[in-house]
Amino acid sequence: MRLARPSRAALLLAIALVARPSEAPAYETDQYTARRAEVADSTEVLNREVNRALEEIVAEWHYGRDERRLVRQVYRRLGGRHWVDAIERFAIRSPEVDQFDTVKAESIYAGVSPLSGRVVFCFGLGPTIRLAGTLIGSDKLGHFFSQGWKYYRRHRRGQPEERVVALGLRNETWIFGRVTTGVFSNADLVANYEGYLFYRGLFEDDVVSGRPAIVRFEGAGARLMRRFDWRDHVNPFWDEALNPSAYDRLLAPHVRRNLQRLCPLYRRQPERFELENRGALESRYAHLGLRDASRFRIDRLCRERDGESTTTENDPGDDLPRREATSTDGPP
Repeated sequence: MRLARPSRAALLLAIALVARPSEAPAYETDQYTARRAEVADSTEVLNREVNRALEEIVAEWHYGRDERRLVRQVYRRLGGRHWVDAIERFAIRSPEVDQFDTVKAESIYAGVSPLSGRVVFCFGLGPTIRLAGTLIGSDKLGHFFSQGWKYYRRHRRGQPEERVVALGLRNETWIFGRVTTGVFSNADLVANYEGYLFYRGLFEDDVVSGRPAIVRFEGAGARLMRRFDWRDHVNPFWDEALNPSAYDRLLAPHVRRNLQRLCPLYRRQPERFELENRGALESRYAHLGLRDASRFRIDRLCRERDGESTTTENDPGDDLPRREATSTDGPP
């Protein structure tokens, strides 16, 4: 007998739960609600950690020109086989990295049933940090180093780029995405791809425009030619409020309703949800297969709501608690 869609989703989630390492703290994040607070930028801290790892790998290098080995060492130091990558664990635990911890009951997943919000219900929500001026879920660090590494392995096997990026589409549709979680994250695909470019940029010039490769092999050793900088890779399309996710038919109505509860915040500070270079970023990542999720953009949802009600300042939907500012940074 063919399983109904919810049953199939529940079965796949059960498989994911069995296969899940015990260290996993969360799966989805919420950058919409995080805009209620100020989050200090952690670029310099996370730049330091990545460059420290690269410096230590290169200082101990005595294998000659072995790109695959070096890439594996970078992946093991900053990514890893655990559900939560090494660099993400650092960001979550370090007092140097400011973060907004979204409470489920105050999030865009509030009131969602266990089946509709299956992964959020089981694991909770991951924190939001600010990197290169952009609000991102901490999970994007893992996408960058681990999923980017998987893309890069396909590239090294000689596969064309359309097959390289097809890996992310499959994962985002199946085990890491819409079927198991109900969420197809466009921002995940962007972070995956930028991680792939990072690994290529270890050895190739101009992957980051106008910049040399990071590593040069010299005899049996290696030397760093430039420092890694998150600003070369992170942009507003890593932010799931500016580059919205697509949701399945069970989850979408709940998310849309909860997003409209944030309309009073949007009306007061629309600049926190605006993206001036959207067209350029859409063109840049058009080949990744991003889903059209424009109906989850808060500006559109709030215009819809304004058509139903003219209430603004006393809007009864403005009932989510606000976290006090923790820094003096301006809005994104």
